[in-house]
Amino acid sequence: MNELRNILVIAYYFPPMGMSGVQRTLKFLKYLPQFGWKPTVLTVTPTGYFAQDESLLDEIKDKEIDIVRVGSLDPNWLFRKKGTVEMPSEFVRKIFQFGSDSVFIPDNKILWKNKALNVARELFQQKKFELVFATAPPWTDFLIGHELQKEFNVPLIIDYRDSWLNNPFKYYPTPLHRYLNFRLEKKVLKKATKILTTNRRVKELILKKHHHLSYQDIVILSQGFDPEDFPSDVSTPFSEKLKITHAGVFYGGRKPHTLLRGLQKLFVSHPKLNEKISVEFIGKEREEDKKLVEKMQLQNVVSFSGYVSHRECVQRLCTSDVLFLSVDNDTQSPGKVYEYLGARKPILANVPDGYLKQMIEDSGAGFIVAPNDIEGMSNTLFRLHQQFETSILPLPSEEYIMKFDRTRLTGELSRIFGFSLHAD
Repeated sequence: MNELRNILVIAYYFPPMGMSGVQRTLKFLKYLPQFGWKPTVLTVTPTGYFAQDESLLDEIKDKEIDIVRVGSLDPNWLFRKKGTVEMPSEFVRKIFQFGSDSVFIPDNKILWKNKALNVARELFQQKKFELVFATAPPWTDFLIGHELQKEFNVPLIIDYRDSWLNNPFKYYPTPLHRYLNFRLEKKVLKKATKILTTNRRVKELILKKHHHLSYQDIVILSQGFDPEDFPSDVSTPFSEKLKITHAGVFYGGRKPHTLLRGLQKLFVSHPKLNEKISVEFIGKEREEDKKLVEKMQLQNVVSFSGYVSHRECVQRLCTSDVLFLSVDNDTQSPGKVYEYLGARKPILANVPDGYLKQMIEDSGAGFIVAPNDIEGMSNTLFRLHQQFETSILPLPSEEYIMKFDRTRLTGELSRIFGFSLHAD
Protein backbone atom coordinates (compact mmCIF):
# COMPACT_ATOMS: atom_id res chain seq x y z
CA MET A 1 0.00 0.00 0.00
CA ASN A 2 1.28 3.48 -0.88
CA GLU A 3 2.23 5.73 2.00
CA LEU A 4 -0.39 8.29 2.92
CA ARG A 5 0.37 11.92 2.09
CA ASN A 6 0.27 14.40 4.97
CA ILE A 7 -2.17 17.29 4.94
CA LEU A 8 -2.73 19.94 7.63
CA VAL A 9 -6.35 20.96 8.18
CA ILE A 10 -7.14 24.25 9.94
CA ALA A 11 -10.59 24.03 11.53
CA TYR A 12 -11.53 25.98 14.66
CA TYR A 13 -14.99 24.36 14.70
CA PHE A 14 -14.54 20.66 15.28
CA PRO A 15 -15.97 17.97 17.60
CA PRO A 16 -16.65 17.65 20.45
CA MET A 17 -18.44 20.82 19.36
CA GLY A 18 -21.77 19.81 17.92
CA MET A 19 -24.21 21.33 15.43
CA SER A 20 -23.96 21.53 11.67
CA GLY A 21 -20.82 23.71 11.41
CA VAL A 22 -18.51 20.76 12.19
CA GLN A 23 -20.05 18.17 9.88
CA ARG A 24 -18.42 19.06 6.56
CA THR A 25 -14.88 19.02 7.97
CA LEU A 26 -15.45 15.88 10.05
CA LYS A 27 -16.80 13.90 7.10
CA PHE A 28 -14.00 14.97 4.77
CA LEU A 29 -11.48 13.83 7.38
CA LYS A 30 -13.31 10.55 7.87
CA TYR A 31 -12.97 9.57 4.21
CA LEU A 32 -9.69 11.23 3.16
CA PRO A 33 -7.49 8.30 4.31
CA GLN A 34 -9.16 5.96 1.83
CA PHE A 35 -8.12 8.36 -0.91
CA GLY A 36 -4.48 8.42 0.18
CA TRP A 37 -4.33 11.33 2.63
CA LYS A 38 -3.34 11.43 6.29
CA PRO A 39 -4.94 14.51 7.87
CA THR A 40 -3.68 16.33 10.91
CA VAL A 41 -6.41 18.67 12.10
CA LEU A 42 -5.43 21.77 14.06
CA THR A 43 -8.37 22.89 16.17
CA VAL A 44 -9.22 24.61 19.44
CA THR A 45 -9.17 22.93 22.83
CA PRO A 46 -12.64 22.01 24.16
CA THR A 47 -14.39 25.26 24.86
CA GLY A 48 -17.81 26.71 25.57
CA TYR A 49 -20.28 26.20 22.74
CA PHE A 50 -24.00 25.86 22.11
CA ALA A 51 -23.81 22.08 21.78
CA GLN A 52 -21.36 19.29 22.57
CA ASP A 53 -21.44 15.90 20.86
CA GLU A 54 -18.68 13.50 21.89
CA SER A 55 -20.17 10.76 19.71
CA LEU A 56 -18.95 12.55 16.58
CA LEU A 57 -15.34 11.78 17.50
CA ASP A 58 -16.17 8.06 17.47
CA GLU A 59 -16.52 8.28 13.69
CA ILE A 60 -12.80 8.95 13.23
CA LYS A 61 -11.21 7.24 16.22
CA ASP A 62 -9.91 4.31 14.14
CA LYS A 63 -8.87 6.43 11.15
CA GLU A 64 -5.42 7.69 10.14
CA ILE A 65 -6.14 11.13 11.63
CA ASP A 66 -4.23 13.17 14.20
CA ILE A 67 -6.03 15.85 16.21
CA VAL A 68 -3.96 18.68 17.67
CA ARG A 69 -5.75 21.11 19.98
CA VAL A 70 -4.60 24.63 20.82
CA GLY A 71 -5.98 26.93 23.49
CA SER A 72 -7.50 30.28 22.64
CA LEU A 73 -8.40 33.53 24.39
CA ASP A 74 -11.51 34.22 22.31
CA PRO A 75 -14.93 34.75 23.97
CA ASN A 76 -15.80 31.02 23.85
CA TRP A 77 -12.86 30.43 26.21
CA LEU A 78 -14.74 32.27 28.97
CA PHE A 79 -17.30 29.44 29.01
CA ARG A 80 -14.83 26.54 28.76
CA LYS A 81 -15.70 25.17 32.22
CA LYS A 82 -19.41 25.39 31.56
CA GLY A 83 -19.10 23.48 28.29
CA THR A 84 -22.59 23.87 26.86
CA VAL A 85 -23.83 27.44 26.54
CA GLU A 86 -27.49 28.41 26.34
CA MET A 87 -28.74 29.76 23.02
CA PRO A 88 -29.31 33.52 23.38
CA SER A 89 -32.41 35.31 22.18
CA GLU A 90 -32.18 36.84 18.72
CA PHE A 91 -31.99 40.32 20.26
CA VAL A 92 -29.03 39.38 22.47
CA ARG A 93 -27.32 37.53 19.61
CA LYS A 94 -27.48 40.60 17.39
CA ILE A 95 -26.05 42.84 20.11
CA PHE A 96 -23.20 40.42 20.76
CA GLN A 97 -22.48 39.98 17.05
CA PHE A 98 -22.47 43.73 16.44
CA GLY A 99 -20.11 44.32 19.37
CA SER A 100 -17.83 41.48 18.31
CA ASP A 101 -17.62 42.65 14.69
CA SER A 102 -16.95 46.20 15.87
CA VAL A 103 -13.88 45.14 17.86
CA PHE A 104 -12.45 42.07 16.12
CA ILE A 105 -11.39 41.80 12.48
CA PRO A 106 -12.15 39.51 10.77
CA ASP A 107 -13.84 37.77 13.72
CA ASN A 108 -13.40 37.15 17.43
CA LYS A 109 -11.35 34.00 16.78
CA ILE A 110 -8.43 36.22 15.77
CA LEU A 111 -7.20 35.76 19.34
CA TRP A 112 -6.59 32.09 18.44
CA LYS A 113 -4.39 32.94 15.45
CA ASN A 114 -0.94 33.35 17.00
CA LYS A 115 -1.27 30.36 19.32
CA ALA A 116 -2.43 28.17 16.44
CA LEU A 117 0.38 29.42 14.18
CA ASN A 118 3.05 28.62 16.75
CA VAL A 119 1.83 25.04 17.09
CA ALA A 120 1.43 24.68 13.32
CA ARG A 121 5.05 25.69 12.83
CA GLU A 122 6.11 22.96 15.26
CA LEU A 123 3.99 20.45 13.34
CA PHE A 124 5.69 21.43 10.09
CA GLN A 125 9.03 20.56 11.70
CA GLN A 126 7.70 17.11 12.63
CA LYS A 127 5.82 16.22 9.43
CA LYS A 128 6.19 16.92 5.76
CA PHE A 129 2.82 18.45 4.95
CA GLU A 130 2.16 18.54 1.23
CA LEU A 131 -0.94 20.72 1.54
CA VAL A 132 -2.78 23.06 3.91
CA PHE A 133 -6.56 22.99 3.89
CA ALA A 134 -8.37 25.79 5.77
CA THR A 135 -12.14 25.89 6.23
CA ALA A 136 -14.14 28.94 7.31
CA PRO A 137 -15.90 30.49 9.09
CA PRO A 138 -14.21 31.60 11.25
CA TRP A 139 -12.20 33.61 8.74
CA THR A 140 -9.25 33.49 11.10
CA ASP A 141 -8.74 29.94 9.79
CA PHE A 142 -7.99 31.40 6.35
CA LEU A 143 -5.46 33.85 7.81
CA ILE A 144 -3.65 31.00 9.57
CA GLY A 145 -3.54 28.99 6.36
CA HIS A 146 -2.29 32.03 4.45
CA GLU A 147 0.62 32.57 6.87
CA LEU A 148 1.61 28.91 6.65
CA GLN A 149 1.46 28.97 2.86
CA LYS A 150 3.85 31.93 2.79
CA GLU A 151 6.27 30.47 5.32
CA PHE A 152 6.47 26.90 4.03
CA ASN A 153 5.60 27.37 0.35
CA VAL A 154 2.96 24.66 0.23
CA PRO A 155 -0.34 24.74 -1.69
CA LEU A 156 -3.23 26.29 0.22
CA ILE A 157 -6.81 25.15 -0.38
CA ILE A 158 -9.46 27.37 1.23
CA ASP A 159 -13.01 26.19 1.78
CA TYR A 160 -15.88 28.68 2.07
CA ARG A 161 -18.71 27.10 4.05
CA ASP A 162 -20.39 30.54 3.94
CA SER A 163 -19.73 33.85 2.24
CA TRP A 164 -17.28 36.20 3.99
CA LEU A 165 -18.15 39.72 2.88
CA ASN A 166 -21.81 38.93 2.17
CA ASN A 167 -22.47 36.79 5.22
CA PRO A 168 -25.99 37.67 6.46
CA PHE A 169 -24.85 37.30 10.08
CA LYS A 170 -21.83 39.57 9.85
CA TYR A 171 -21.96 43.30 10.62
CA TYR A 172 -19.82 46.14 9.28
CA PRO A 173 -20.30 49.07 11.68
CA THR A 174 -18.39 51.42 9.37
CA PRO A 175 -17.11 51.43 5.76
CA LEU A 176 -13.63 50.99 7.22
CA HIS A 177 -14.66 47.67 8.81
CA ARG A 178 -15.94 46.42 5.45
CA TYR A 179 -12.80 47.60 3.65
CA LEU A 180 -10.46 45.91 6.14
CA ASN A 181 -12.35 42.63 5.75
CA PHE A 182 -12.26 43.02 1.96
CA ARG A 183 -8.50 43.62 2.05
CA LEU A 184 -7.90 40.54 4.21
CA GLU A 185 -10.04 38.38 1.94
CA LYS A 186 -8.24 39.66 -1.14
CA LYS A 187 -4.86 38.92 0.44
CA VAL A 188 -5.86 35.32 1.11
CA LEU A 189 -7.46 34.81 -2.30
CA LYS A 190 -4.41 36.08 -4.17
CA LYS A 191 -2.21 33.37 -2.66
CA ALA A 192 -4.69 30.48 -2.41
CA THR A 193 -3.94 27.61 -4.77
CA LYS A 194 -7.60 26.66 -5.09
CA ILE A 195 -10.83 28.12 -3.70
CA LEU A 196 -13.81 25.95 -2.77
CA THR A 197 -17.37 27.08 -2.16
CA THR A 198 -20.47 25.10 -1.23
CA ASN A 199 -22.74 26.73 -3.80
CA ARG A 200 -22.91 28.78 -6.97
CA ARG A 201 -24.14 31.97 -5.32
CA VAL A 202 -21.07 32.34 -3.07
CA LYS A 203 -18.81 31.71 -6.08
CA GLU A 204 -20.57 34.49 -8.00
CA LEU A 205 -20.20 36.91 -5.08
CA ILE A 206 -16.46 36.24 -4.77
CA LEU A 207 -15.89 36.72 -8.51
CA LYS A 208 -17.90 39.94 -8.48
CA LYS A 209 -15.76 41.50 -5.74
CA HIS A 210 -12.33 40.11 -6.66
CA HIS A 211 -11.67 40.73 -10.33
CA HIS A 212 -8.24 39.13 -10.34
CA LEU A 213 -9.89 35.71 -10.07
CA SER A 214 -11.04 33.64 -13.03
CA TYR A 215 -14.03 31.31 -13.12
CA GLN A 216 -11.65 28.31 -13.03
CA ASP A 217 -10.03 29.46 -9.77
CA ILE A 218 -13.14 28.55 -7.77
CA VAL A 219 -14.61 25.05 -7.54
CA ILE A 220 -18.10 24.33 -6.20
CA LEU A 221 -17.97 21.35 -3.85
CA SER A 222 -21.39 21.03 -2.27
CA GLN A 223 -22.40 19.98 1.20
CA GLY A 224 -23.51 16.37 1.51
CA PHE A 225 -24.69 13.46 3.62
CA ASP A 226 -22.81 10.46 4.95
CA PRO A 227 -24.45 7.21 3.74
CA GLU A 228 -23.10 5.43 6.82
CA ASP A 229 -25.30 7.65 9.00
CA PHE A 230 -28.47 6.33 7.39
CA PRO A 231 -30.08 2.91 7.70
CA SER A 232 -30.63 0.90 4.53
CA ASP A 233 -34.37 1.05 5.19
CA VAL A 234 -35.57 4.62 5.69
CA SER A 235 -39.27 3.84 5.44
CA THR A 236 -41.45 5.73 7.95
CA PRO A 237 -43.31 3.73 10.62
CA PHE A 238 -47.08 3.88 10.23
CA SER A 239 -48.73 6.74 12.04
CA GLU A 240 -52.11 8.41 11.85
CA LYS A 241 -50.41 11.79 12.16
CA LEU A 242 -48.38 13.62 9.54
CA LYS A 243 -45.05 14.20 11.27
CA ILE A 244 -43.10 17.30 10.23
CA THR A 245 -39.57 17.69 11.62
CA HIS A 246 -37.02 20.48 11.64
CA ALA A 247 -33.39 19.80 12.62
CA GLY A 248 -31.05 22.58 13.64
CA VAL A 249 -31.11 26.02 15.16
CA PHE A 250 -33.41 28.93 14.45
CA TYR A 251 -31.46 32.19 14.38
CA GLY A 252 -31.26 35.33 12.30
CA GLY A 253 -33.71 34.96 9.42
CA ARG A 254 -34.13 31.24 10.02
CA LYS A 255 -37.43 31.25 11.88
CA PRO A 256 -40.42 28.94 12.43
CA HIS A 257 -42.86 31.85 12.26
CA THR A 258 -44.30 31.17 8.80
CA LEU A 259 -44.77 27.48 9.57
CA LEU A 260 -46.44 28.18 12.91
CA ARG A 261 -48.74 30.86 11.53
CA GLY A 262 -49.56 28.61 8.59
CA LEU A 263 -50.55 25.84 10.99
CA GLN A 264 -52.68 28.22 12.99
CA LYS A 265 -54.48 29.37 9.85
CA LEU A 266 -54.95 25.78 8.68
CA PHE A 267 -56.52 24.73 11.97
CA VAL A 268 -58.99 27.61 11.84
CA SER A 269 -60.31 26.44 8.47
CA HIS A 270 -59.88 22.70 9.17
CA PRO A 271 -60.15 22.18 12.97
CA LYS A 272 -59.97 18.38 12.76
CA LEU A 273 -56.44 18.55 11.37
CA ASN A 274 -55.28 19.81 14.77
CA GLU A 275 -55.15 16.15 15.80
CA LYS A 276 -53.73 14.92 12.51
CA ILE A 277 -50.41 16.82 12.34
CA SER A 278 -47.41 16.89 14.66
CA VAL A 279 -44.30 19.09 14.45
CA GLU A 280 -40.97 18.40 16.13
CA PHE A 281 -38.15 20.92 16.43
CA ILE A 282 -34.82 19.17 17.08
CA GLY A 283 -31.92 21.34 18.28
CA LYS A 284 -31.10 24.11 20.69
CA GLU A 285 -34.34 25.93 21.32
CA ARG A 286 -34.95 29.62 21.98
CA GLU A 287 -37.40 30.93 24.54
CA GLU A 288 -38.92 33.28 21.97
CA ASP A 289 -39.93 30.32 19.80
CA LYS A 290 -41.48 28.48 22.75
CA LYS A 291 -43.43 31.59 23.68
CA LEU A 292 -44.70 31.94 20.12
CA VAL A 293 -45.95 28.34 20.17
CA GLU A 294 -47.76 29.04 23.45
CA LYS A 295 -49.19 32.30 22.14
CA MET A 296 -50.64 30.47 19.15
CA GLN A 297 -51.88 27.64 21.38
CA LEU A 298 -50.02 25.01 19.38
CA GLN A 299 -48.51 23.14 22.35
CA ASN A 300 -50.46 19.99 21.52
CA VAL A 301 -49.01 20.02 17.99
CA VAL A 302 -45.44 21.35 18.36
CA SER A 303 -42.73 19.80 20.53
CA PHE A 304 -39.14 20.87 21.25
CA SER A 305 -36.63 18.04 21.63
CA GLY A 306 -33.53 20.07 22.45
CA TYR A 307 -30.12 19.09 21.13
CA VAL A 308 -29.64 15.38 20.50
CA SER A 309 -26.59 13.53 19.17
CA HIS A 310 -26.12 13.56 15.43
CA ARG A 311 -26.89 9.86 15.26
CA GLU A 312 -30.17 10.32 17.14
CA CYS A 313 -31.07 13.30 14.97
CA VAL A 314 -30.64 11.26 11.78
CA GLN A 315 -32.86 8.51 13.20
CA ARG A 316 -35.60 11.03 13.90
CA LEU A 317 -35.34 12.46 10.40
CA CYS A 318 -35.80 8.98 8.99
CA THR A 319 -38.94 8.36 11.04
CA SER A 320 -40.56 11.62 9.92
CA ASP A 321 -42.87 12.17 6.96
CA VAL A 322 -41.84 15.68 5.91
CA LEU A 323 -38.74 17.72 6.78
CA PHE A 324 -38.94 21.49 7.26
CA LEU A 325 -36.38 24.09 6.21
CA SER A 326 -36.36 27.85 6.81
CA VAL A 327 -33.74 30.14 5.20
CA ASP A 328 -34.07 33.83 4.34
CA ASN A 329 -31.10 34.29 1.97
CA ASP A 330 -29.53 32.65 -1.07
CA THR A 331 -25.90 32.59 0.07
CA GLN A 332 -25.94 29.82 2.69
CA SER A 333 -25.92 26.05 2.22
CA PRO A 334 -27.43 24.58 5.39
CA GLY A 335 -25.98 21.12 5.91
CA LYS A 336 -29.37 19.86 7.06
CA VAL A 337 -30.74 20.10 3.49
CA TYR A 338 -28.40 17.36 2.35
CA GLU A 339 -29.16 15.18 5.34
CA TYR A 340 -32.84 15.68 4.56
CA LEU A 341 -32.09 14.28 1.11
CA GLY A 342 -30.15 11.42 2.68
CA ALA A 343 -33.25 10.61 4.74
CA ARG A 344 -35.19 10.27 1.46
CA LYS A 345 -38.03 12.51 2.63
CA PRO A 346 -40.00 15.33 1.02
CA ILE A 347 -38.81 18.82 2.02
CA LEU A 348 -41.11 21.67 2.99
CA ALA A 349 -38.88 24.67 2.25
CA ASN A 350 -39.64 28.21 3.42
CA VAL A 351 -36.99 29.84 1.20
CA PRO A 352 -36.55 32.77 -1.22
CA ASP A 353 -35.76 32.50 -4.92
CA GLY A 354 -32.23 31.33 -5.60
CA TYR A 355 -30.02 28.27 -5.93
CA LEU A 356 -31.39 26.57 -2.79
CA LYS A 357 -34.97 26.77 -4.02
CA GLN A 358 -33.87 25.39 -7.39
CA MET A 359 -31.91 22.57 -5.76
CA ILE A 360 -34.86 21.44 -3.65
CA GLU A 361 -37.19 21.60 -6.64
CA ASP A 362 -34.71 19.51 -8.64
CA SER A 363 -34.94 16.76 -6.02
CA GLY A 364 -38.47 15.97 -7.19
CA ALA A 365 -39.86 16.09 -3.65
CA GLY A 366 -39.82 19.77 -2.75
CA PHE A 367 -42.71 21.92 -1.52
CA ILE A 368 -41.65 25.56 -1.74
CA VAL A 369 -43.24 28.41 0.22
CA ALA A 370 -41.88 31.96 0.00
CA PRO A 371 -40.77 33.61 3.28
CA ASN A 372 -43.68 35.20 5.17
CA ASP A 373 -46.29 33.64 2.85
CA ILE A 374 -48.69 32.42 5.54
CA GLU A 375 -51.51 31.72 3.11
CA GLY A 376 -49.16 29.70 0.92
CA MET A 377 -47.89 27.77 3.94
CA SER A 378 -51.42 26.92 5.08
CA ASN A 379 -52.39 25.69 1.61
CA THR A 380 -49.19 23.65 1.27
CA LEU A 381 -49.70 22.02 4.68
CA PHE A 382 -53.21 21.05 3.64
CA ARG A 383 -51.89 19.53 0.41
CA LEU A 384 -49.17 17.64 2.27
CA HIS A 385 -51.71 16.17 4.63
CA GLN A 386 -53.91 15.08 1.73
CA GLN A 387 -50.97 13.33 0.09
CA PHE A 388 -50.01 11.76 3.41
CA GLU A 389 -53.54 10.42 3.91
CA THR A 390 -53.53 8.86 0.45
CA SER A 391 -49.92 7.59 0.74
CA ILE A 392 -48.69 9.56 -2.26
CA LEU A 393 -46.07 11.80 -0.65
CA PRO A 394 -43.23 12.08 -3.21
CA LEU A 395 -39.70 10.81 -2.64
CA PRO A 396 -36.56 12.54 -3.90
CA SER A 397 -34.87 10.99 -6.92
CA GLU A 398 -32.28 8.39 -5.89
CA GLU A 399 -30.00 9.42 -8.74
CA TYR A 400 -30.19 13.03 -7.57
CA ILE A 401 -29.54 12.10 -3.93
CA MET A 402 -26.35 10.23 -4.71
CA LYS A 403 -24.74 13.40 -6.10
CA PHE A 404 -24.37 14.47 -2.46
CA ASP A 405 -22.81 11.29 -1.06
CA ARG A 406 -19.95 12.41 1.25
CA THR A 407 -17.72 9.60 0.01
CA ARG A 408 -18.02 10.78 -3.59
CA LEU A 409 -17.52 14.42 -2.57
CA THR A 410 -14.35 13.51 -0.64
CA GLY A 411 -13.08 11.75 -3.76
CA GLU A 412 -13.57 15.02 -5.65
CA LEU A 413 -11.73 16.88 -2.90
CA SER A 414 -8.84 14.41 -3.15
CA ARG A 415 -8.59 15.05 -6.89
CA ILE A 416 -8.49 18.80 -6.23
CA PHE A 417 -5.65 18.20 -3.78
CA GLY A 418 -3.78 16.18 -6.40
CA PHE A 419 -4.14 18.84 -9.08
CA SER A 420 -3.03 21.50 -6.60
CA LEU A 421 0.23 19.68 -5.92
CA HIS A 422 1.14 20.12 -9.59
CA ALA A 423 -0.15 23.67 -10.00
CA ASP A 424 2.30 26.26 -11.26
